[in-house]
Amino acid sequence: MSYRLTPDEVRERYGRMFNRGYMTLVDEESGVARIVETCTAKGPAEWDLVNRRRTGGVINVIDLVGHTLVMDCLIGDRPLKAGPASKDLGGQGISALHVVGDEVRVDWYGIAGAGVGVGACLPQGDTVLYTEYPDDFKMGGGYESRVTIVSRKMVRVIIGVDDTDTKEKGATWATALAMATQCPIGRFMEHRIIQLNPKSPTKTTNCCATAVSFAVEEKDIPALVEYCYDFIKKGSYSDAAVMTVFKGLSIPKELSDFGYSAKSIMYEKSKAIEIAEANRVQIMKVTGDGGLVGAVAAIGCFDLGTEAAGVPEDFE
Repeated sequence: MSYRLTPDEVRERYGRMFNRGYMTLVDEESGVARIVETCTAKGPAEWDLVNRRRTGGVINVIDLVGHTLVMDCLIGDRPLKAGPASKDLGGQGISALHVVGDEVRVDWYGIAGAGVGVGACLPQGDTVLYTEYPDDFKMGGGYESRVTIVSRKMVRVIIGVDDTDTKEKGATWATALAMATQCPIGRFMEHRIIQLNPKSPTKTTNCCATAVSFAVEEKDIPALVEYCYDFIKKGSYSDAAVMTVFKGLSIPKELSDFGYSAKSIMYEKSKAIEIAEANRVQIMKVTGDGGLVGAVAAIGCFDLGTEAAGVPEDFE
């Protein structure tokens, strides 16, 4: 038997803890999910990272950015591995992640102090709907703690933008950043400036496209796309602005390769259209089609980190 507690009920029972954000983004087509968790301090986040990496389970990759843990996970079940905190299971980890309708169910395990994290801290996250506890739940000390945290299913949407400016006015990176920070739909996550081929004869100044990402509920994607389209149309100074849309956590290799190679190759628009159609990228001509190659390439480069911001010779 088990019982449920909402985040407010968890706070009432255990007091305000250290979680400042908990989101689960899923890409069911690719069979992967991403959990983004923000803590109030770096110490607990570092400890969690080491223990979760050691324990394995469904976590494939885990990184720490400031106080925020980003965990790329398998959708499904995977046994936890041994670790020093527990002969059989390790200190803290995730043994299962499943998508059920509009909800994501994540099975968390913790022992000793790590049990407080999974039993009292994470359940207070801002997108958590409720947490399921076994009737005999205990945490801290030498106790093993198991809970299922159920949160809203969210997806990642990347919006690529290029050619909103002219040689005299505007900057695409600034227009896209203003669009993202002012957006009332979903949650703005990341902003990337993508340096493309500086030899382009149609560039304004630096030949940079831009892309931003949002975490959003699936039902809100049409409203998000409409908002971004309208914002770019109103904020564009050029007659060449293009917007692209991609949904998912895994950018296809063909799309990523196209984006990176656009830093040194001068592509025709037809090639960008071909790549977009083959890789689930929606192209929207906002004021024209001059930015078509850049807006598609911006999606392809989005997960390349600092390599998105430079050209190949910067990383040789």
